[in-house]
Amino acid sequence: MKAIFFPLALAILASAAQAQDVRGGKAVYDRYCAACHGPAAQGNGPMKMVLTIDPTDLTGLQRANGGHFPLARVVERIDGRDPIVAHGSEMPIYGDFFEPRSVALRTERGETLRVSPPMADLVAYLESLQR
Repeated sequence: MKAIFFPLALAILASAAQAQDVRGGKAVYDRYCAACHGPAAQGNGPMKMVLTIDPTDLTGLQRANGGHFPLARVVERIDGRDPIVAHGSEMPIYGDFFEPRSVALRTERGETLRVSPPMADLVAYLESLQR
């Protein structure tokens, strides 16, 4: 049992470390999100003019959610589990970007949510932007 537990514990710790990579999350954001949400994530990207719904100001998510960062809602909106009509389907549409869901994040409700490493990094970055 100990032989199985130790590698599993290391895998969980590695996943948690990935979830805290804010710099990696900024790189993901700059590449995939800034065109619509803007360089400072305030909803004013250069693609805003061609969208049917204004992009969200991502710096105010925590404030709009009673002081708690809405991790589950953010993840589910981005990866398509809770699609936004303006996006047509999952947002962004990057094929296997959200697979494999190998990182476990703890939501604000204490639930476990499985996400891909790039998503974990992106969420860490978005959480760091809250004002």
